[in-house]
Amino acid sequence: MTTYNIHYRLAEEPKSYQLTLEQHPLSRHEAAMHLIVLHFGDSENGLVLPAADSSPSEIMAQADLLGLSEIEVSTEPSE
Repeated sequence: MTTYNIHYRLAEEPKSYQLTLEQHPLSRHEAAMHLIVLHFGDSENGLVLPAADSSPSEIMAQADLLGLSEIEVSTEPSE
């Protein structure tokens, strides 16, 4: 398991999110998809989610439209 620290802006406000996954590495567009689901994934906003077969550039464009920007991914140091 790898712990990822995702630093980003939502509506220009700095935020961070920690995510633990088995996959390695986590790309920016995959992190963006996790953030879109985190912030906009409820049943009322389901239409804003990118399609499952969206390209990385389509996911990043959707994130930008939703106010998610400056997405950076880093990993926790190993012990």
